[in-house]
Amino acid sequence: MALAACGDRTGAPDEAAAENLRAAEFFLASNARAKDVSVLPSGVQYKVLTSGPSGGARPDSNDLVRVDYEGSLTDGTVFDSSFERGQPAVFTTEDGIPGLSVVEGWRDALQAMRVGDEWIVYLPPSKGYGAEGQGEIPPNSVLVFRLKLLDMDSIPGGTTATETANG
Repeated sequence: MALAACGDRTGAPDEAAAENLRAAEFFLASNARAKDVSVLPSGVQYKVLTSGPSGGARPDSNDLVRVDYEGSLTDGTVFDSSFERGQPAVFTTEDGIPGLSVVEGWRDALQAMRVGDEWIVYLPPSKGYGAEGQGEIPPNSVLVFRLKLLDMDSIPGGTTATETANG
C-alpha cells in the first residue's frame, strides 16, 4: 500500500504539467480569437498597446535591445518586472549568450517590434520555459509579458526571425 501511494506521488508533477498544458492550450486558443490579438507564425500572440514610429528600426538576431518589461502568469501573478526595479534591461535576441539572451518567445516578439512599440505578449509554453518551468513559474505555463522596446544597438551580421524561419 505504501509503495502504491509513492507511485501516485511521483506522477503528480507530470499530471500537474499535463493539466497546465491543457489550460495553456485552452487559454491560447481563446485569446487568439480576441479582437486586438495578433499571432506571429511561431504561435506567439501579441496585442499592441503603443506603436513606435512607422518605419522604425527592428532588432535582428544579434542586436542589443533595451526594454522595460513585466512578466506574469495568466492569473496575474507577476514574477519579474523591470518597471518595478526602475531599471530597463539590456538583452540580445541571439540565442545562447549567458546572461544576455532571452527565451525564444521574446526573440520572436522583439524581432517583430519596432523601437517605441509597447506590446502585451503571450508566450505558449514551448516558447517560454516549457515542461520544466522556472523557479516560481509552473511547468507548461503561458507567460504574459508587457514589453516596451526602448532602444536598440544595431550590430552587423544578424538575421531576422523571418530569415531564420525561411532558411
